[in-house]
Amino acid sequence: MPQLDTSTWFTTILSSTITLFILMQLKISTQDFPLTPSIQPALLTNTTTPWESKWTKIYSPLSLPLQ
Repeated sequence: MPQLDTSTWFTTILSSTITLFILMQLKISTQDFPLTPSIQPALLTNTTTPWESKWTKIYSPLSLPLQ
């Protein structure tokens, strides 16, 4: 049964890692990012709901008078 030759694994893994790092750096360096991001104010809209114009009261059974 032949033995698995692992003598070149370190070189292969190291060169692959360096190559991937360089490729990712080149890919990231071509991206355009905004220099100063600005905050845009959010527009607030008032929405009216049907229950805002009515007066409602919820009676809890524990707050009712004893009979």
